[in-house]
Amino acid sequence: MSQIFIIGANGKVGRHAARLLQDSEHDVKVGLRSKDQFSDFEKLGHTPVHLDLEADVATITDALQGSDVVIFTAGSGGHTGADKTMLIDFDGAVKAIEAAEAINAKQFIMVSALNADSPETWSDSMKPYYIAKRYADRVLKESSLNYTILRPGGLSDEAGTGNVTTDPSEQATKKIPREDVARVILAAIGHDKASKQVVTLLEGDTPINELF
Repeated sequence: MSQIFIIGANGKVGRHAARLLQDSEHDVKVGLRSKDQFSDFEKLGHTPVHLDLEADVATITDALQGSDVVIFTAGSGGHTGADKTMLIDFDGAVKAIEAAEAINAKQFIMVSALNADSPETWSDSMKPYYIAKRYADRVLKESSLNYTILRPGGLSDEAGTGNVTTDPSEQATKKIPREDVARVILAAIGHDKASKQVVTLLEGDTPINELF
């Protein structure tokens, strides 16, 4: 059994991950900015912890204490400006990485974005988001942590299929259900084959349980 900590648990991918972990063997803590959200996750049997990614590293480190696996699914959301994107998706992610290093976490799973390392594909409107993801990923790669970076395509609310592809050339669509991203997060937990891997995720035909 591992101690799992989900950062951004109240987001759509985070909620899927929390639900899927409900009956697992793991002990799960969920980082939440608002205490109004606590009861939703207590009903799943998880332990809510107040976590604000705009806090300092020491405060975030305290929240993560005892965690074996840190899952970063947080995002500022499409309705915010570039300043909030940098505060959460970049600076918040970097502080979470530093905190995970400080507690000697065994694994850090980052939900990034398709083409985060391909600036030539970025649209002007999404550039701050991709910049944040690109450099947060780089900090994670250069850290001492055992990382797994997931780079999903456009996130949809359709029901997951349990199947994906990691090869963009195999699939015309560049989308993936959030539920399937959450399933891949679970599949990566504790798996040696997920160690120090950057994984593209799109709708496909490969069973998720065969990825790692």
